Amino acid sequence: MKNYIYKILLSLSLLLASCTDVIDIEVPEAAPRLVVEASMDWIKGSSGSQQTIKLSTSTPFFDNLVENPVKGAIVKVINDTDSREVIFTDQNNGNYTTNEFVPVMDQSYTLEILYDNEIYRASETMTPVTDITTVFQSRENGFDKEALEVNIEFNDPKDIKNFYLTKFQRRGDLLQTLFDVKDEFTDGNKMSIFYEKINNDDTGETEFVPGDIVDIDLNGISEQYYNYIKLLIQQSGGVGGPFSTTPAEIKGNCININSPENYAFGYFRLSEVDKKVYTFE
Repeated sequence: MKNYIYKILLSLSLLLASCTDVIDIEVPEAAPRLVVEASMDWIKGSSGSQQTIKLSTSTPFFDNLVENPVKGAIVKVINDTDSREVIFTDQNNGNYTTNEFVPVMDQSYTLEILYDNEIYRASETMTPVTDITTVFQSRENGFDKEALEVNIEFNDPKDIKNFYLTKFQRRGDLLQTLFDVKDEFTDGNKMSIFYEKINNDDTGETEFVPGDIVDIDLNGISEQYYNYIKLLIQQSGGVGGPFSTTPAEIKGNCININSPENYAFGYFRLSEVDKKVYTFE
């Protein structure tokens, strides 16, 4: 009987192996687009003069995650009130830097990029942010009542529509965790945000332990950028579930003046930032 069963299993294995075939599927590739990483942060207590804008070109979806830095572009940021221009210096690695930016709160600026004989422009306003008033740890506010979490609190300014981007990153972790927040139902009140990590064998994520250090940013952002980053956060964290939406191409605010259909990916943003560092006890 054992020999009979073995022969059946062996026959099935050979049958399945003989039916295996490799199917090559051609995936259409879009032409490379300019990718703009222009998040200009004015950290509270600093001059805000040192800024970096990063340029690259997009790569096919199934290619290895290798960046294609853009060199030789002309990059400048213009104050829309007095027309003062700040030229960003090409570092020949995709980074364009300046030590001469002058941030002004609630001031509108225009980013202009000349690349491959085409002009890209984007406009945004330097957006203020309130101070983080309190940072503390707890175990009560998260989803796992046994896990440590870090909490921040801040007072939302009254009678003003405010939008926030918060960033949390444990030192040693590769990626940040982002939260988009608006004061639609909390205008003028104390607002709080908690961040916890839960053990996950599949992803290798581990919960916080005493001694862990977390870097925290609270950014003031415009409503337009809030809508943009909210979609990005949803797509990066919600793909794969049975009811998740199909990832779609998300347009930023960088417009190609010469060929509107050849728009750039990415966003030009100006934010005041309050930074805190917390060490778990």
